[in-house]
Amino acid sequence: MAIRIEEVKDRHQLDLFIHFPYRLYKGNPYYVPPLRFDEEATLSKDKNPAFDYCEARYWLAYQQDKIVGRIAGIMNHAYIRKWKNNYMRFGWIDFVEDLEVARLLLKKVEDWAAGKGMTAVHGPMGFTDLDHEGMLVQGFDQLGTLATIYNHPYYPEMLQKLGYSKDIDWLEYKIKLPKTVPERLEKIAGIVKKRLDLQIVPLRKPKDVLPYASEIFQLINSSYADLYGVVALTEKQIEYYTKQYFSFIRTDFVSLVTDASGKLAGFAITMPSLSVALQKARGKLFPFGFIHLLKALRKNKVGDLYLIAVRKDLQGKGVNALVMYELTKSYVKFGIEYAESNPELEDNRQVQALWEYYDVQQHKRRRCFIKHL
Repeated sequence: MAIRIEEVKDRHQLDLFIHFPYRLYKGNPYYVPPLRFDEEATLSKDKNPAFDYCEARYWLAYQQDKIVGRIAGIMNHAYIRKWKNNYMRFGWIDFVEDLEVARLLLKKVEDWAAGKGMTAVHGPMGFTDLDHEGMLVQGFDQLGTLATIYNHPYYPEMLQKLGYSKDIDWLEYKIKLPKTVPERLEKIAGIVKKRLDLQIVPLRKPKDVLPYASEIFQLINSSYADLYGVVALTEKQIEYYTKQYFSFIRTDFVSLVTDASGKLAGFAITMPSLSVALQKARGKLFPFGFIHLLKALRKNKVGDLYLIAVRKDLQGKGVNALVMYELTKSYVKFGIEYAESNPELEDNRQVQALWEYYDVQQHKRRRCFIKHL
């Protein structure tokens, strides 16, 4: 049956582009649908400040009048300038189990990349490091998270057949929480706090985090700077992400540590897992989806670790132990049984060292593929 590819040109087609995976994965017990309003904002040029330095095009694949696939091509000029790689990104890739559909979708991105003088295509990646990235290659029988992509096992198999190979992997861990705070962790945290004259920021309401929002993102920019594909967030993006997400924060699951001068030394932003709630809500907040999310925020046995960072001049001095100690106290208090680490680069030993105090299982792996043109 003939396959045709159409570029997304209007709002109606963008809605179809966003909706496709909700239909493709309907009934899948491991797929966690993203929030639809978030997808729409990220993909819209008039809403996402990343378009200040990115170009993007989106395509849909059809068999007769049925949508059977989608893909986004992203040209991140800030990435190209920083890393000196003439690479184009692909993302938001989904398709039925048909190699020709996948080939034609990727060819659209490859042709655009070649026309722009690019030397390679890699992905899946988003506009920024805070977007979804990495195709699942291990852990297809594990529940996804809000922060990650879920995909069928045939995706990576087909990419390899189409000439794509591994560029880098991210690992994910399931972290079993103890019934009580480990004595060793408590002892080390106490020593570090005293030796470096550190303070724990008291947090009661989401608005208590707002004064530190800019510092949090600046710390992300500096501590994540050397990680794969990372480009610093602009002030406009920092303001955008602060407004978009900080109202959802549950402060019991956030840890902020400052030095003697009150400057942010390290932080961890985590949340009760929203995976099951998002499945029930089908990615929609209204009319009733928000109820599932509120329930998940109030009572949960699973935590999601989203962002953790320590200031560069304090790395390797035990600040991470203090951050994790504060989190573990809250997790024990609220009955969290295990946490999802979410993706961390396979060679990021500093982050993996966080889990030495816990019983962990590496249960998922995701990959950035690359094809040189």
